[in-house]
Amino acid sequence: MKYRKLKNSELDRIDAETFKAQEKTPLIIILDNIRSLNNIGSVFRTADAFLVKKIYLCGITAQPPHKDIQKTALGATDSVAWEYAENTIDVVKKLQAEGVFVASIEQAELSIPLQEFSTQKALTYAIVFGHEVKGVQQKIVTESDAVIEIPQYGTKHSLNIAVSTGVVVWDLFCKLNQE
Repeated sequence: MKYRKLKNSELDRIDAETFKAQEKTPLIIILDNIRSLNNIGSVFRTADAFLVKKIYLCGITAQPPHKDIQKTALGATDSVAWEYAENTIDVVKKLQAEGVFVASIEQAELSIPLQEFSTQKALTYAIVFGHEVKGVQQKIVTESDAVIEIPQYGTKHSLNIAVSTGVVVWDLFCKLNQE
């Protein structure tokens, strides 16, 4: 058998309005002081790909519209729901009060390796990704219901925020849709 790449016209893409009307994955992304506009755009694209419910842009995290966000988002800022909040901690506490399970993605004592983290069908999850150098703020890590860590085995012990988002969102998407 030989494989043939599909043309864009064969991919059955939906428009932004259809996307907005679809049932979403019970998953929220919180960006805690992300400085790279390209990373922000990439997160939007990942969120679009896996029907993420919403993105919160917090602190210094830039907001659409911005040409450098659009360059990597490729229009996903029009499909994915998002909101800006000055303080990440306010978003975390608000979501927890609504029954959302909040997990920081960070290297920390007592963190749960991503592959060992279990989801429950009845819950909505919010995952917090932090600043490219400083990570998730300690006060957010402390307030979180869990800390999830992406195991890494090489010489570098960090991944780009956009890559981390892709890894975690894909893993949680699979877990939430297999139950």
